[in-house]
Amino acid sequence: MTFATSLKCRECARTYEPGPLYFCEWCFGPLEVAYDYDRIAEVVSRESIEKGPPSLWRYSDLLPVSRSATVDLGAGLTPLIKADRLADELGLTDLWIKNDTLNPTNSFKDRPVTVALSKAVEFGFETVACASTGNLANSVAAHAAHAGLDSYVFVPHDIEPAKIVAAAVLGNVVEVEGNYDDVNRLCVELHDTYEWGFANINLRPYYAEGSKTIAFETAEQLGWRLPDHVIVPVASGALLTKVKKGFDELVQVDLVPEDRQVRISGAQAEGCSPVAVAFENGSEDIRPQKPDTIAKSLAIGDPADGYYALRAVRKSGGAVAAVTDEETIDAIRLLARTEGIFTEPAGGVTIATLVKLAAQGIVDPSERVVAYVTGHGLKTPEVVNAQALARVPANVAGFQEVLGEKE
Repeated sequence: MTFATSLKCRECARTYEPGPLYFCEWCFGPLEVAYDYDRIAEVVSRESIEKGPPSLWRYSDLLPVSRSATVDLGAGLTPLIKADRLADELGLTDLWIKNDTLNPTNSFKDRPVTVALSKAVEFGFETVACASTGNLANSVAAHAAHAGLDSYVFVPHDIEPAKIVAAAVLGNVVEVEGNYDDVNRLCVELHDTYEWGFANINLRPYYAEGSKTIAFETAEQLGWRLPDHVIVPVASGALLTKVKKGFDELVQVDLVPEDRQVRISGAQAEGCSPVAVAFENGSEDIRPQKPDTIAKSLAIGDPADGYYALRAVRKSGGAVAAVTDEETIDAIRLLARTEGIFTEPAGGVTIATLVKLAAQGIVDPSERVVAYVTGHGLKTPEVVNAQALARVPANVAGFQEVLGEKE
């Protein structure tokens, strides 16, 4: 049983029966899942959620999948860590890191994929696929293997090799000449040719719903309270829009007491920052860019949900900022040094943006702030170029010599 009632167009509000459909046949606007929130409010409670499984499926009443149909590798319920040492360096008083590097395939993509592939099984697809910058490829391949489905994941030809090793072991990786936007265009054409479930195309309305759970967990782990401000990395923009939807839904079904806006700020790399540029210019026009950044998992030059992410940020009173590759690398090292979390460049972009917004006073020192770190640094080790301190002989004197030089 699910409380999802229909697919609804974000533009004209026309509704459709649930199915593998991602755009409105009337106005070509994007579709999203609609729910019967009155019925949800009657059955869901903090207690029922807390008695649920130790994964994002504890929020199944707010997801578009029947509990009996889940493809579950244990995604979600990742740590929310009080980041006091990082907060001290930034002049903040109440900072938290949501560490989504600890999902089954080491990125937040396990959240949307577990929902998308559950719907793929429900719709009877035998093969699943996706366009990916790396993390999604790993997650789709892993969940497909668990469900006994064939998978084909399409990635840019210059993707970091370490990022797709797991996907190549688990399924079929296809490297495409071009950037992510070229890959995505190819997958749209393949969707018209093959009867496959594409996680971020014909399954996209369901796929995107999984991202809400990072907001649900944030509130639950804060004692069923909303944060004041969250910092979210922006690629397609879907994660940011669903974070907002997640917080709004918690209020709507009376799971949190606050009826207020959580400030939401977006983080982009300067080498691929169409949403940040539009925000800075006071424009609603998201102009596509050709990506040129080390943060390849954020390198979507024509973000499908860019306009909606921009609107969500402005409505909440947040901001969108862009940071350089150098600032990103510094932030990766800063987070590792202060909190013991090693993130890939996307997380570095998030932390670097937090640093920038805190310095500008956009993040208020008194706010309860949550930064979302979405992927593990071991997928992109070449970015930080880390090396051993030294090679020493197997004796104390040799080490003491190195230690003296270091001090």
